[in-house]
Amino acid sequence: MTPGERALARVYLDAVRRNCERLQLLLADGAQLCAVVKADGYGHGAAECARAAQEGGAAWLAVATAGEAADLRHGGIEGRVLVMGALTAADTRTAIDAEADLVVSDRRFLDSIPARAAHPVQVHVKLDTGMGRLGANDPEEARALIDQADSAPGVELTGLMTHFATADEPGDLYFAAQLERFRAFVGDLGERADTLLVHAANSAATFRDRACHFDMVRCGVAIYGLDPFGEDPRPRGLDPALGLESYVAAVKRFEPGDSAGYGRLWTAVEPTFVATIPIGYGDGWRRALTNDCDVLVRGRRRPLVGAVSMDNVTIDVGPETDVEPGDAAVLIGAQGEERILCEEVARRLGTINYEVVCGLGPRVTRRHER
Repeated sequence: MTPGERALARVYLDAVRRNCERLQLLLADGAQLCAVVKADGYGHGAAECARAAQEGGAAWLAVATAGEAADLRHGGIEGRVLVMGALTAADTRTAIDAEADLVVSDRRFLDSIPARAAHPVQVHVKLDTGMGRLGANDPEEARALIDQADSAPGVELTGLMTHFATADEPGDLYFAAQLERFRAFVGDLGERADTLLVHAANSAATFRDRACHFDMVRCGVAIYGLDPFGEDPRPRGLDPALGLESYVAAVKRFEPGDSAGYGRLWTAVEPTFVATIPIGYGDGWRRALTNDCDVLVRGRRRPLVGAVSMDNVTIDVGPETDVEPGDAAVLIGAQGEERILCEEVARRLGTINYEVVCGLGPRVTRRHER
C-alpha cells in the first residue's frame, strides 16, 4: 500500500486471463466464451478485466445495463458486447450507440427499437425456461418474437438464450428440467437455430454439464477466480483475482473488562493487545462480520473482535504480540502460509461470494496488477 491508501483491493489481471484460458478448456467443441463484466466487473474493474478476459480468449463480453456498455466503449474496449438487462427507451438508444447487442424478452421492447438506427441492431431472443424474470414464458411467444425480429426493419436476429436458476445447486432436478425445455425449443426451430448464436450456461452450468454449452457460455464469477459453487476455487483450476488489504493503525493494551467498539459487543477476559484496522462497512466490510471473521497480520489469523463500524474494525492480536502500527492486514487473500478466501467470508455472512466483491465500496482503492 502507498501513503493515503487505507483500504486496497489488488486485482490480478493475469489471474483473470488465466481463468478465461482455463474455462475455454472445458468448453464443448466450437463453443465461445463470453466474459460477464457487469457491476464494474463484479467489483474488480470492468474495462481492465474485460481487456484481460479478451487476452484470455473471450470472444464476447456481457453487461447488465446500457451505461455499462457505454463505459466499456469509453474505456477503449472493442469487440462484441451483449446487454442482458431491461432497458428503457433512453437506455436502448445508449446501447445502440455503443454498438451492443440487445436481449429481447417481449414484443413491446422489440417494437421500441428504432427502425432507423445507424447500423442494424443485433438482438437475442430470451426464453424464460424457469428463472421467472425476463424472457418470454411461452415457447410460442418466443417463436413469435423470433419471427418479428426476423422481419423488423433495422433489426438483425443474432441469438437465442435462456438463464438457469439452480445451476449452482449440484444434484437438483430443476436445472435439468430447464435445460431440457430449452433444448426442446432449440430443436423445434430446426435449421433456423443453426443461424443463431445459442447460449444458456453461466459459470456453474459451464462446470456442471457440457450439454448446456451450446454455441457460447456466459461466465461471470468464475473469470474472477471465484467458485460458482461457493467452495475453494483452486481445485477447479481457478485463481482468485482479488485481494483486500488494509493496515494496522493502532495497537492498545487491554485489561480484563476493557471493551472494543460500539455496543461493547466484545470484552477482554484476560490481558491482551487489540489492533485497529481502518476499514469498515463504509467500505463494504459488512457489520454482520462483527465477532465473526479473521484478519491476517504477520502471517497469522487474528480474530475480529467487537462491532464492525463504518470506518474501523478491531482485532485481538494476543497477550504477547509483535504486531505494530503500519503492519499489513489482509482481509481477503494470502499472507505467509495463511489464506482467507472470499468464499470463507461469504459463508460467515450467509451469502455468496458475488455479493462480497460487488459490495466493496468506492473508498476501496482498486489497483490493477499483473
